[in-house]
Amino acid sequence: MWKFVFIWCAILVVCCNGLLSYAFNEAVKNYLYQINVGPPDRYGQYGYSNKFNARKPTLQQYDFIIVGSGPAGCVLANRLSEQSRWKVLLLEAGEPETFLHKIPLFAAFFQSTASNWGYVAERNDGFCWGMDDQKCGFPRGKSLGGTSSINYMIYNRGNPRDFNRWVEAGNYGWSYEEVLPYFLKSEGANLRGKENSPYHNHTGPLSVEDVPYKSKLVRGFVKGSKQMGHKEIDYNGETQVGVSYAQANTFHGRRESAASAFIEPILHSRRNLNVVTSARVTKVLINPKTKTAYGVEYVKNKRKYQVFCEKEVILSAGSFNSPQLLMLSGIGIKEQLNRINVSIVQELPVGRNMYDHISHFGPTFTVNTTGQSLNANQIQIPQVKQFLNGHGIMTTIGGVEALNLIKTKNSKEPMDFPDIELIFVPGSVASDQGSGLRKGLRMTEALYEQVYKPLDGIDHWSVMVMLFHPKSKGYLELKDNNPFHWPRFYPNYFDDEDDVETILEGIKETIRIANSPAMQKLGTKIYDVPLPNCRDLIFGTDDYWRCSIRTLSCTLHHQVGTCKMGPVGDPTAVVDPELRVHGVNRLRVVDVSIVPNPTTSHTAATSYMIGEKASDMIKATWETHRS
Repeated sequence: MWKFVFIWCAILVVCCNGLLSYAFNEAVKNYLYQINVGPPDRYGQYGYSNKFNARKPTLQQYDFIIVGSGPAGCVLANRLSEQSRWKVLLLEAGEPETFLHKIPLFAAFFQSTASNWGYVAERNDGFCWGMDDQKCGFPRGKSLGGTSSINYMIYNRGNPRDFNRWVEAGNYGWSYEEVLPYFLKSEGANLRGKENSPYHNHTGPLSVEDVPYKSKLVRGFVKGSKQMGHKEIDYNGETQVGVSYAQANTFHGRRESAASAFIEPILHSRRNLNVVTSARVTKVLINPKTKTAYGVEYVKNKRKYQVFCEKEVILSAGSFNSPQLLMLSGIGIKEQLNRINVSIVQELPVGRNMYDHISHFGPTFTVNTTGQSLNANQIQIPQVKQFLNGHGIMTTIGGVEALNLIKTKNSKEPMDFPDIELIFVPGSVASDQGSGLRKGLRMTEALYEQVYKPLDGIDHWSVMVMLFHPKSKGYLELKDNNPFHWPRFYPNYFDDEDDVETILEGIKETIRIANSPAMQKLGTKIYDVPLPNCRDLIFGTDDYWRCSIRTLSCTLHHQVGTCKMGPVGDPTAVVDPELRVHGVNRLRVVDVSIVPNPTTSHTAATSYMIGEKASDMIKATWETHRS
C-alpha cells in the first residue's frame, strides 16, 4: 500500500512544480528508481529495479551479441532468444526506464536528462538560427528501449512507394508487400473502427492505440482540414494522404517502449537471454586477416571487458552510434580513419548518407477557448487520477494530437505520395513554461522570452511542419579515436533551397486550414509576434516565413541512412540487402541507419519492422548451420 501512497504523492509534487524543472525531475526520477517504485505495466508488474544493472554477461561467449536496445535491438533480442539453444546477449549503454518515462505528456523533459545522449549538430549558417550557439539538438535515446523511451510515440509506417523503391535500387526482399507482414507481426492494435482492417494486427506485442485524450482544438483542426478538402484517413492503412488523429505506441495511455513490449515480458522466462545495461560498447572485435567479427569490447563501471560470439555481432545502436562503432572498429572511409589513427579493416562510406526529416516549429495561432491548450498549471489532482485510470490530458503524447499528410504543389511525385506532414499541437513551446520543449530544442532564452512567453496561460495551438523527402543530406564523422567523444554531425539542412520552399507550402496550407469554418468558430487568429531576427521582414510574407523556417529548424529524431543498404557494387552502400556489412563476415547492422532514403513516416515503426525482418533473415542463415 505504501508504494501507491508514494506514487500518488510523487506525482502531485511533480505537478505542483509546473510539470518538472530539470533538477527536480532528476531528483524524483532517481529516487523512484532506487526504491523500485512505479505504476503497474501491462503485465501487472510494478516498478523498475536494479535487476538490469546488477547483471554482467553470465558467459564469456554467446551465439549473438546485440549492441543497442532501441526498437530493432529489442525485437532481435526477443525473436532470436525464441530459439532456446541460442545464447543471446543484449548490451545497452543507458539504464532502464523509470515510471516517469511512462507518462506520455512528459516526453519533452527527457531530452534534458541522462536518458538522452545529448548530441548537438555542428553550427551552420543556413539553419537553427534561433538555437543556442546556432546549433540544433540531436536527441537520441540512451536507455533500455532506446529512443522509443523518450520520443513522442507516434506510430506511422510510411507509404508503399518507399519500400518498393528500395527494391528498385537492388535491395531484394524489401518491397511493401514483403515488409507489411513484419509491420503487422509486431503490432497489437486497439484502434476504434479498424478492428477488421487488413492493415492492422491485434495480437502482436507492441501496443498501438488511439490517444485517449482529445482536446476541443484538435477536433476543430480535423474538422477544419476536412472542410478544406483533406480526407480523414488511416495513415497506416490504404492511403497516406489525408488527416487523422494520432496513432500511438501507448498502452492504456502509458508509453509503450521497445523494452516494455519486447524485453520485460520475457526477461525472467528465457534463461538464454542476458540483458546488460550501463554497458558502453567501444569497439567491434574483428580479425583483420579474415575480416570476421568475433566479439565486442565494452566498458561498465569504469572497467573494460571483452565478450565473444560464435555466430554474429549485430549493431542496433542507431543512426549515430552504429556508424560510430563501425568507424572505431576500422570500417569507414580510409582517409578519415587514417587521420584519427584507426587501422582500416574495410573501406566503406560509413556515415555519409545522413538524411533527416527537417521540421519547422510554427506557425502558432490563438483561440477564444479556455482550458483547451496544454498548460503546466492544468495538471492537478483530477488529471493525475485520470492518468492512473488510463485517460485524461496526461496521456497526450508530448502534445501531439493529429497528423495531416499533404502533397504540395512542389512535389512531382504521384498524388498518393505526400511530401509534408502537419503535426498538430494544442499549445507551443510556452505550454510547459519553457522548462521542457524549449530546452530540448535548444531555443535561446531571448527568443522564448520575446515570442513565446506571452502565450503562457492563453489558449493557442501550433503546427510543426515536417518535410518527408528532403533533397539535402548530411553526414557524420569521428572527431578522434576516443570512443567516449561525440561524433561530429553535419546535417546540411536546406543546402537545397527546394526544401525551404516545400516547408513554406506546408505553412501556407496550415494557415488555410486555420481559416476554415471549424477553426474560425474557435476564434482562431494567427499569432503575429515576429521572431527577433526576422523583424526586418513583413510578418506573413513568404520571405518572413523563409526566415522563420531557418530560425525554428528542428529534428524529430528521424535521422537515417548512415549505414546505407545497397547491393554489391553500390559505392554508396555499407550493408547488403540482408544487412550484412559489405566485406566483413558475421557482422550486421540492424536499425534505421540502413534505410537508403527518408521514408514517408516516423522512423520508430520502420525500426520495429527492420528488427522483425532481420530476425527472420538471421534465423534462416543459421538454421542451415545447425549442429
